Amino acid sequence: MSLSALTLARWRTLDRDTATRYAKEAARRVDGRFVRLDGTPHPDGTTHRALIERDGEAYALIPGGEVTLGFDPDAWRPLPEQLVSYREESLAGGFGFDEDPRDHLARVMSPRRTVTLPTVLMAVEAGGLVEAPALVPALLAERGLRLPGPDAWEHACGAGATTLFRWGDAAPAATSPYGTGASGPHCRPNAFGLRIAFDVYDTAEMTSDPGSVYGGDGGEAVCGGYGTFLEWLPLATANRNPSMADFLNGPEGEDVYEDFNARPVIDLR
Repeated sequence: MSLSALTLARWRTLDRDTATRYAKEAARRVDGRFVRLDGTPHPDGTTHRALIERDGEAYALIPGGEVTLGFDPDAWRPLPEQLVSYREESLAGGFGFDEDPRDHLARVMSPRRTVTLPTVLMAVEAGGLVEAPALVPALLAERGLRLPGPDAWEHACGAGATTLFRWGDAAPAATSPYGTGASGPHCRPNAFGLRIAFDVYDTAEMTSDPGSVYGGDGGEAVCGGYGTFLEWLPLATANRNPSMADFLNGPEGEDVYEDFNARPVIDLR
């Protein structure tokens, strides 16, 4: 049973018993415990969600293979409400945003690309930083863990989705991208079973690339009154939040690193 050859496309074609065997093998390799397997429907099959526990922490199995990531602003077809929000809220607010929202997206979203990734285990929940960012990789390595790279983070978040957000292109109506009382697809576990990018205030995550922080903007757009579309945009799968990355890795980051998170990864050898 080759976990190294387990691609996302292959994962979706497996029956429940075979997927369970793969998950149990992954758990065995890391001295963990297989907990359960469930799944969500997908047009190409089932995206199985395998939960594994190691050292009291929950991990999800993230199949790899060749995947397409990032965002192409030129191919983007904004929804009418997104254009209205950008033009009537973001531009009218005098914040200095680009006239064309595609130019703004080109600056904050990672470019479209195809990469090949290994199958890994990734923590279901990201943990808050307890040390300055520069110390985090070494602290994780002491436990046999590492940070995800930007490619791995985007793949784990989007789970193969080609839409702006992992749940689709539109932000849920009549709800907010933050708050314990919020409801909607952003609050539910994603297709791999991760709780990820669900609150712009509290779910910003560092990666192995200091220039890429995903999953939230610390509430900048909400507090700044940038408009509905830009309030939701930090939760977009490919939004690497360059301003948050600069903040985390700048002088201010030494004082506010507790507001950021890290999601441990376990390699499957």
